[in-house]
Amino acid sequence: MALAEQLSPTSIDLSWVRSQFPSLSQTVMSLSGVQPAVFLDGPGGTQVPRGVIDAISKYLAHDNANTSGAYQTSRNTDGMIAEARAAMGDFLNCDADEIVFGANMTSLTYAMSRSIGRELGPGDEILLTLLDHDANFSPWQALEEKGVVIRAAKFNTADCTLDMDDLGRQITARTRLVAVGYASNAVGTINDVAEVVRRAREAGALSYIDAVHYAPHGLIDVRALGCDFLACSTYKFFGPHMGVLYGRREHLQRFRPYKVRPNTNSIPNCWEWGTLNHECIAGIKACVDYWEELGRRALAAGGPQGLKPRSSDGHYGAAEAAAVHNAPAVHNAPSVQNSAPLRNSASLYSRREAIVAAHAAAHVHERAMTEKMVEGLLAIPGLKLYGISDPRRFDGRCATFAVRIEGHSPLELATKLGDRGFFTWDGNYYALNVTEQLDVERTGGFLRIGLVHYNTEEEVGRLLAALREIVGL
Repeated sequence: MALAEQLSPTSIDLSWVRSQFPSLSQTVMSLSGVQPAVFLDGPGGTQVPRGVIDAISKYLAHDNANTSGAYQTSRNTDGMIAEARAAMGDFLNCDADEIVFGANMTSLTYAMSRSIGRELGPGDEILLTLLDHDANFSPWQALEEKGVVIRAAKFNTADCTLDMDDLGRQITARTRLVAVGYASNAVGTINDVAEVVRRAREAGALSYIDAVHYAPHGLIDVRALGCDFLACSTYKFFGPHMGVLYGRREHLQRFRPYKVRPNTNSIPNCWEWGTLNHECIAGIKACVDYWEELGRRALAAGGPQGLKPRSSDGHYGAAEAAAVHNAPAVHNAPSVQNSAPLRNSASLYSRREAIVAAHAAAHVHERAMTEKMVEGLLAIPGLKLYGISDPRRFDGRCATFAVRIEGHSPLELATKLGDRGFFTWDGNYYALNVTEQLDVERTGGFLRIGLVHYNTEEEVGRLLAALREIVGL
């Protein structure tokens, strides 16, 4: 039985979750007086738990130093970075030396596109998609200056899902790399990246996955996917403003990075330019610690007692990754008491196992909020919801909603919601191809509402009531 199926609906302790995020206690002066702030801007960057804030502060106060020095604080920094690599390895299910830290996903992708581009020439092809964030489009498109042919797979405008038939047709014997997003940051679509990776591999092409938007919503298992590269940004899943790249070891060793001469030729350090943001790397380790604690609490509340790794090397396979998006939806699930101690059995699970459990528990909660949000949005006259709206297909979307309302610009809606204490986004969110294909770029893009597991169904209800009031209902 998959782990997600063994977790009870009481597995997420929402009171504990919200207590970990200091920013969630903020209030704003709204039109009707002081109101609690409602953070629905997660797709642009989530809030961070206290542990991340403390880890950054502690590093700067006690261990601020450069690496590889013959003294204590430098050695402490080396050790901290090693621990953070190992933690991110568990988060993505890979080895520590396959983890590269960088400023953000965009800069990491540009670095990799330049290095891969060294080996490409006129007539070689790269396949992108029109559903992606531009950070997984423009860095590859820049290789046109070398004569590389850039192709782009379409998406179905009716439900904003990737056109897999078109993608299949555009993979040719000349395809050298296929770049695709795990989930759309604009409309919430979750792509079948495992199938994309499989098709790329069959054609002898590399696969590059942008998992920035997917990371807070679903379990990532690069071993199960079989992808060659996967990039994400920790500030989208409750960490600091940094990027992380997984690269299959053989590729990190084979491709040649652009770097300064004194930098080592050993992976993964050779891919990291200059002095890294050490304090934020300390925050990355704390971010994974948060996910681990969330999972251990889920396991203690209702998790399985006999979970075993799926393979001899301890890596989980596709079944566990799929389980996170097959967990049943449960409405108004009671939470575990905030003071309840963890059962001793929860401590027996590995960090990776706890991360699997965390995603499974968070998914149950996000699914309940998604169902309430979509039902409420579709009941507002004049509102158009972009993306999957059929509850039977919600496994193919995450809790990110792009809408337009007749007679109201996205900026107007975001401003009026902001005045009422709801923090949302308007525009194209750098998913420029999406807004152009849907012909909304020239009129302000979308209003985007984003939920993560620290949000509540009560907040969803208040947001829906605010939208109805704004449109005069």
